Amino acid sequence: MSLLFVFLGLLLLVIGGEFLVRSSVALSFKLRLSKMVIGLTIVSFATSAPELLVSIEAALNGFSDISLGNVIGSNIANIGLVLGVTAFIAPLSIDRDFYKFNWPVMMLLSIALYFLLKSGNELDRLEGAVLLILLGTYLFLLIKRARNQKKSKPVDDGIDDGLSQTSSFKIIIWLLLGGLGLWGGSELLVAGAVDMATALGVTERVIAVSMIAIGTSVPELAASVIAALKKEKAISMGNLIGSNIFNIASVLGITSILQPIAVKSQEVLTNDIFWMLGFAAILVPLAFLPKKFEIGRYKGLFIVIAYAAFISFAFME
Repeated sequence: MSLLFVFLGLLLLVIGGEFLVRSSVALSFKLRLSKMVIGLTIVSFATSAPELLVSIEAALNGFSDISLGNVIGSNIANIGLVLGVTAFIAPLSIDRDFYKFNWPVMMLLSIALYFLLKSGNELDRLEGAVLLILLGTYLFLLIKRARNQKKSKPVDDGIDDGLSQTSSFKIIIWLLLGGLGLWGGSELLVAGAVDMATALGVTERVIAVSMIAIGTSVPELAASVIAALKKEKAISMGNLIGSNIFNIASVLGITSILQPIAVKSQEVLTNDIFWMLGFAAILVPLAFLPKKFEIGRYKGLFIVIAYAAFISFAFME
């Protein structure tokens, strides 16, 4: 039954997340926001909604290890699984913004998260507010940089123009379906994950950094693999890095403001977060050695093997 709960929970999160993204983009068009702003902010936040709902639900029910494991595991999966598998199928090109702006911000937030958690074995409301302020600063600079780049060259924003014609009634229905799907999915997923951890004799943290994290990364993985197989633009490094930034700053920021997140398993600080930092840090040497500005098949395979090792070690503890 716990496996069924996990499956149904992930399914509802995927469906709810899709409806939320579509309704958010359509509503943004109604509010006359530019496609660039929609892509950099609205879509990024909406795609982090499944992680946010799962983390809030877990924290409010006293399972803070799931809140932390969900975010840390998702950040590892975004690089180790999504980026690795996609690069193995089709090489990924890297733009200069990766190492000049997005990657340093991701590393700064990742390191800051480690020290915030280590300082008091808890992420409290004040620290959550600091994360949200840092996110606001990042978005301000991101939009400013994007506007400057747009003046010099066209930008592929990837936003569906057809959503600009969506009726207000349909937007409301999509929002309701998205909200219900995310709420129901988070309830089922957390309940199923706790039961599964008990049945398997492992901690909630292990289930969170593995199964839940992989589950919430499945939509990105599926879309990236399909695009890579079609020889289309699969994903950009910026999209994945941006997702990791949102996971730390918005998901943990908002969750800790609603309910402070305690570190119950020390493995979060002695193991998991170092894997997250390692996967983030290795991107720079991979981006430049031996071939610059490209992550190809062999590099992708290396990342996937490293991710498989992380999952294996998590279950062996």
